[in-house]
Amino acid sequence: MKNFITHIAAAFCLLASSLFQQAVAEDGYELWLRYEKLEQVPKSAPRSVVAACSDLSPTLDAALSEILRASASILGTPLKQGDRISRHALVLTSEACGATLPNGTLPNADEVGTEGYVLQSTLINGKPVTLIAAQSDIGVLYGVFDYLRRMSSGEAIADLDVISRPKTQLRLLNHWDNLDRHVERGYSGQSIWDWHRLPGYVDPRYTDYARANASIGINGTSLTNVNSDATVLTPHYLEKVAAIADVLRPYGIKVYLTARFSAPIELDGLATADPLDPAVQTWWQAKTDEIYDYVPDFGGFLVKANSEGQPGPQDYGRSHAEGANMLAKAVAPHGGVVMWRAFVYSAEEPEDRVRQAYTEFVPLDGQFAENVLVQVKNGPLDFQPREPFHPLFGAMPETPLMIELQITKEYLGFSTHLAYLGTLWEEVLAADTKTKGDGTTVASVVDGETYDYAYTGMAGVSNIGTDRNWAGSIFDQANWYAFGRLAWNPDASAEDIAREWVKQTFSRKPEVVDEITDMMMKSREAVVDYMTPLGLTHLMGTGHHYGPAPWVDDLGRADWTPYYYHKATRGGIGFDRTETGSDAVDQYAGPVAQEWASLETVPDSLLLWFHHVPWDYEMQDGSTLWQSLVAHYARGITTVAEMQSEWASLKGEIDSERFNQVTDYLNIQHEEAQWWRDASIAYWQSINQLPLPAGEAPPPHDLDYYKSLSFPNAPGQGE
Repeated sequence: MKNFITHIAAAFCLLASSLFQQAVAEDGYELWLRYEKLEQVPKSAPRSVVAACSDLSPTLDAALSEILRASASILGTPLKQGDRISRHALVLTSEACGATLPNGTLPNADEVGTEGYVLQSTLINGKPVTLIAAQSDIGVLYGVFDYLRRMSSGEAIADLDVISRPKTQLRLLNHWDNLDRHVERGYSGQSIWDWHRLPGYVDPRYTDYARANASIGINGTSLTNVNSDATVLTPHYLEKVAAIADVLRPYGIKVYLTARFSAPIELDGLATADPLDPAVQTWWQAKTDEIYDYVPDFGGFLVKANSEGQPGPQDYGRSHAEGANMLAKAVAPHGGVVMWRAFVYSAEEPEDRVRQAYTEFVPLDGQFAENVLVQVKNGPLDFQPREPFHPLFGAMPETPLMIELQITKEYLGFSTHLAYLGTLWEEVLAADTKTKGDGTTVASVVDGETYDYAYTGMAGVSNIGTDRNWAGSIFDQANWYAFGRLAWNPDASAEDIAREWVKQTFSRKPEVVDEITDMMMKSREAVVDYMTPLGLTHLMGTGHHYGPAPWVDDLGRADWTPYYYHKATRGGIGFDRTETGSDAVDQYAGPVAQEWASLETVPDSLLLWFHHVPWDYEMQDGSTLWQSLVAHYARGITTVAEMQSEWASLKGEIDSERFNQVTDYLNIQHEEAQWWRDASIAYWQSINQLPLPAGEAPPPHDLDYYKSLSFPNAPGQGE
């Protein structure tokens, strides 16, 4: 009987343990706002929270709500909310809220601007407190998230003396979301905007979306696809837009819409959309006024025009500046802006597609209205695993340039490949354009330091969807996070951001943080190695951009094909962009152009972007190009295997649900990295007729097999 009872008790314990594990399993919904409980509450932890204000705005209410939510989780009990300052209180205040604190407590506008904040351990009326102060209520909210980030990361919160302000003014997510909820290049479910149920039903998820964005300083969101649908500008949809804006407003997030240039024709039957036509100008002014009636703090328009078949001013013989300025005039009375994308390529095939944006936009420098920003992709092609920085950065001193980054991994393995993009963006932002001498980095152009732009900004193409983990995978959350942190400070360290994210997302244990950060920091280079090494680019399957397809050369126009970008023949490989080829290198400042145009000084990582070289070309390490190319494929696969091993070593340190998903995704990544290597090598060998270097295994299938693979239903396809 005793043994029976023992067995029953043991079984009950196992069941209870199983149920407990299920209860605490994590699906990633909380993102980096998990607020994991501290093992030991520090003596410096606050005991109460006070809003020292005469009036509490919805933004300050949101700040207080976040503190109570976080403290209940991190400290085990929520802070007491009071109206009198006591010892060890957390004190929130701003100039805007009618602060009731001693003189000198609030920071001045020169210190923090309109969105910055101060975190300070200080004395108020002789009592030790932690002050979170700003000029504006949104500055206080940003300060609260900074304070909670430090606390939840296990950092010291005593003796704080922090002043922080954003280096860019506009920090936007660009949703490539359609009104039918399909997300172009989206790999995490449907669009979160449930247009059919809005405005009657406003999903609570929108509030969590706002919290997450505010926590990393994002202050704007463009709701709709740049391949735009004019329907969103109709009253039926503007009611829905207004409902979303109402949720986002307390978190400092403005909504923006993509404007279809032909909307006057499509919605109201005008005969033209010519931006210089008075009737068209009147239509846009009236439509803009109508939008502001629905959304008084509407941010403005994002426009893709005369690119990939989208309508635009060039349809009427007008320039990009004339098109942008018409819209800018309409939003100017309301304080709005126009973000005009520089991603263009014409209906006629150019000699070299990467030259076109520079060719079209540089002559227009100084012609854009003061509330227009030209939004420029990080590289001159299209969000590839590696590109040189875009030559427009530094080339338009009279026109604010807003950098566009792609958070969703259209070309880097979708949501299943671990590819931390912080390193990619840091590489671009730290690149020296040399347009005004050494030190003229892309970051210094984007944040206005170089040319004192009236507006500054960064945009990120969103990876957010309806998946419970928001981004399709846990590690893709890090790219959303890194975008926000770099938009706040383009000079920030990608590694510091990764560590910060790991501490909040997985664990504060130093050994766990080190292991995961190491995985993240080498992950993007691994993708470059097994997909597009040595400056190769755009080798992905056409249309869906899934998997390798370097052999494709028979589409409607040459610059849609991978062959256009590698030009591999028996004699060599690479795109000649020197003066003997397209001379695209000449669009860069002299010292940069000279470095990249010379085979003696161009880095290996950009060799085949700028040069067509023989297969037996001698690399800097003494190997031939062919040997180096094959070695890079192998290195990429080896790095993924290392990441698998590192992640496996963390079993027991990470909850089972997230651990298992990442394990499965790394398995997919390893298989697909091998596929990239094998298919690519099979194709290159069919061109160069060279044997593999010693010790390298041949592809397990012939080229026809790899060519036969078809993926018509790959997710996130473009239109």
